[in-house]
Amino acid sequence: MKTIIEPFKIKSVEPIKFTTREERIEILKKAGYNPFMIPAEEVIIDLLTDSGTSAMSSKQWSGIMDGDESYAGARSYYRFEKVVKELTGFKHIIPTHQGRAAEKILFSIFGGNGKFIPNNTHFDTTRANIEYSGAVAVDLPCKEGNDPDLIADFKGNIDLNMLDNFIKSNKNNVPLVMLTITNNSNGGQPVSMENIRETKRICSQYNIPFFLDACRFAENAYFIKLREPGYQGKSVREIAQEMFSYADGCTMSAKKDALVNMGGFLALNDDDIALKARNILVVTEGFPTYGGLAGRDLEAIAQGLNEVLDENYLKYRIRTVEYTGQKLINSGVPILVPPGGHAIYLNAKKFAPHIPPENFPGHSIVCELYIHAGIRAVEIGSVMFGKYDKETGKHIPPKMELVRLALPRRVYTQSHMDYVIEAIIEIYNKRENLKGYKFTYEPPILRHFLAKFEPIV
Repeated sequence: MKTIIEPFKIKSVEPIKFTTREERIEILKKAGYNPFMIPAEEVIIDLLTDSGTSAMSSKQWSGIMDGDESYAGARSYYRFEKVVKELTGFKHIIPTHQGRAAEKILFSIFGGNGKFIPNNTHFDTTRANIEYSGAVAVDLPCKEGNDPDLIADFKGNIDLNMLDNFIKSNKNNVPLVMLTITNNSNGGQPVSMENIRETKRICSQYNIPFFLDACRFAENAYFIKLREPGYQGKSVREIAQEMFSYADGCTMSAKKDALVNMGGFLALNDDDIALKARNILVVTEGFPTYGGLAGRDLEAIAQGLNEVLDENYLKYRIRTVEYTGQKLINSGVPILVPPGGHAIYLNAKKFAPHIPPENFPGHSIVCELYIHAGIRAVEIGSVMFGKYDKETGKHIPPKMELVRLALPRRVYTQSHMDYVIEAIIEIYNKRENLKGYKFTYEPPILRHFLAKFEPIV
């Protein structure tokens, strides 16, 4: 059949509150023109993030009811541990309340002043945890990944030559290398198995641990099945297991590809590092068999990690993003191509070329999306990743100015996405009316979460 349907039935629904344009103007103003500060009930379609926003299955909910809430050694932990070990092959499985908690523990051990952590592209919380430790987060995306208009199969790859040369120049100060799969900051683009394998080879050559940021591992594995020669006949589970086999450990926000609303883990093989990690865990998260989570959360994660590998689900998931992207492309809307696994990324530089980076073109689009249609999205550009020159104070923009519309898993139907497509096209057709923004309050770290803005009149 040509029509790809949702591989699930809807058993419970949540009403959507509808607001008027006039109401939304006041809501956004009250929120300091920061979509993160808008009350969720005032949002019609919420594409702010795909993190923790999944709709859980009936089996996940039944697992929640069966969760063992013992403080130490709960049955739910051992089920969780078994599922993660079978998937990843790692020896030590350390639960945390979410991915950034796993990052905090990892970089408390490996970070520090004078250290450098290379990655294909670090996302915001990873970068923040690295920099909070005193280390420097280094992005080494492949050349194709820097061009939003270039169609290539694996634009999420790390540049292997740059990685090798960087380690040669800083080999005593590179404590580990990471790969983010899929590459969220670069448009949700996948990383090839060959690139993962070669990254491991380089790391082994210099005796440097290699970690995956694995929160969207299943989507990445499905892209490998679709696009990389030699993998069409393999199951997504087999591909995922091979990906993990090349790494020495991983961090994961279970709030993405484990289809849950809260949770994560740190997984690794090294006994000494695991001991250090568990000591930090006890102080910051909780006992090693619950790690800041309830037993019911561990049950839901274990079930979700099995459900996410269903290839009917992944086919529907990837096709939903592709469908949305193709409709926008057909209408002339500039997006990062090809569409990734979890989100559509509008190319704000081309969408609003009259707004300079220091006036945040992506943020302007985000605000107008909310005012026009009640859609909440997030800027991934100069607000999130822009910096200032320490000497001149001049704004230093990132390579790309993007707007991410992240699709919650199993939440919205095709008609919801058609509404989003219609709204984006209408805004694009009147793009000359978009205005820039400026900060009225700028936090010192992860500024996009709590910043306040005002439009430039």
